[in-house]
Amino acid sequence: MRRLPVDNPKNRFAETETVYLDDEEAPNAELEVYFDRTGSVLAKNDSPDVGFTYSVNPYRGCLHGCAYCYARPTHEYLSFGAGTDFERKIVVKRDAPALLRKALSSRHWRGELLMFSGVTDCYQPLESRYRLTRGCLEVCVEYKNPAHVVTKSPLVERDVDVLAELGRVARTSVAISVPFASEAHARALEPYVTPPARRLRTIERLAKAGVRVGVMVAPIIPGLGDEEMPRVLEAARSAGASFAGYVLLRLPGHVRDVFEARVREALPEKAERILSHVKQSRNGKTYDATFGVRGRGTGPYADAIAALFAATTKRLGYEQPERREEGESGMVMTPIVAPPARGQLSLF
Repeated sequence: MRRLPVDNPKNRFAETETVYLDDEEAPNAELEVYFDRTGSVLAKNDSPDVGFTYSVNPYRGCLHGCAYCYARPTHEYLSFGAGTDFERKIVVKRDAPALLRKALSSRHWRGELLMFSGVTDCYQPLESRYRLTRGCLEVCVEYKNPAHVVTKSPLVERDVDVLAELGRVARTSVAISVPFASEAHARALEPYVTPPARRLRTIERLAKAGVRVGVMVAPIIPGLGDEEMPRVLEAARSAGASFAGYVLLRLPGHVRDVFEARVREALPEKAERILSHVKQSRNGKTYDATFGVRGRGTGPYADAIAALFAATTKRLGYEQPERREEGESGMVMTPIVAPPARGQLSLF
């Protein structure tokens, strides 16, 4: 792994800030693992922009190091930074399977869809050691509770047996996130994630194993990823993806600083064009957190991306939604292509 100097935007909740002088080399950002003793593993949201109410996040922070990750500011609530701290100071919820079993045992639980994960990748590298996502999915099988997984990692292939069983006793699906067709662009902005071609093989292997699998072109980076979107959708469909969705780039809080710095460093010849198109997709703003538009953008440029996505998915034969209900989209942000609607399963 390449040397990763400590580099964090100032934490908005902190009174002090660490600054390294021009002639002073920042220390290496080493991996640090922290254990979370929280009493609950279910996160609830009421956002109209997502297709789920409950999510399970076994980890906080993510070793994938994606420059665009909208979850980076959440690390500031832990007194960490949104930059390299988010990538190297990882919080692990070791009791996640036991806490999920407790939640699903409650007489108030009604078998709602669970999203793995709404924030950071539930199959990031530490999962190979801690096996928390697998443990939680086994609990879902035990309680016949529907679940959906979003990941960039081929590690999900390890759990194909559990996923197939959950699909048999309840309902499950997996969406593989592939924002780019270009390996060079992927390496520039998501440096510790497996290349796009490898993620496409994961789609193929899950599909052949009978797991319902789709592709998330997420996030679409205006001026970069939108041009590659049709190629991603075509390759994923050929690999066996049956549904698809996308999310427009979101830059809340210090994500903007991390993203812009990475783009200027890794893609200097494209940086100004990308940053300009980001604003074009949000009516001149870098970001708009308004419910209903934060995941899809506003203005002619955003409308063109939506139209291209809709036309391409229809041409390729992806599932097209007739209506949208919670638990049916199984995806993260609107707009989304969902499976044909069915009744919500109940635990009882």
